[in-house]
Amino acid sequence: MKLIVGLGNPGYEYHRTPHNLGFMAIDRLADRCGVELARREAQALTVSTELAGVRVVLAKPQTYMNLSGLAVERLLRNYELATRDLLVLVDEIELPLGMLRIRPRGSAGGHNGLKSIIGALEDDDFARLRMGARPDRQMEDYVSYLLGPFPPAEMASVGEMLDQAGEAVRVVLSEGVQTAMNRFNRRVSSPKS
Repeated sequence: MKLIVGLGNPGYEYHRTPHNLGFMAIDRLADRCGVELARREAQALTVSTELAGVRVVLAKPQTYMNLSGLAVERLLRNYELATRDLLVLVDEIELPLGMLRIRPRGSAGGHNGLKSIIGALEDDDFARLRMGARPDRQMEDYVSYLLGPFPPAEMASVGEMLDQAGEAVRVVLSEGVQTAMNRFNRRVSSPKS
């Protein structure tokens, strides 16, 4: 069994924001599996299902981003899973919108949600799939951008990236992180080029 966690903030006001790409990716996976995250446990919304022939628990922590580690640590303990059984889906403002970056382990890279998980687990040996959130225009205030809704013009790119993220998760589960990295860690071309 694997635990697949999407990071975000609960509440309708954050529903379609760049900082909630992790939640959006989990919702897309659940929808494709024909299930709904309706179970409340360990300060998260969860559902058990099968993905790429593997039993998984999909989860969205309800602790707000900066305290995600509380829910993740409890879920791993509840399901008796090791840190290496965890895959975290998260936004990344350092990557252009549409780009994916998969890593088998590593630092938080400045992301408070990942920082919380690493702190709670006292371990960074878990896979993560970062989804690019940086727009192709200059920004003065990235915090406001991350916590505000995606502009309608960007939603098609967001949808394509979420589909790619779902496929990347399937490859991680069925063929391993290294194969997924080789297949999905590519630069996306800028809309202006």
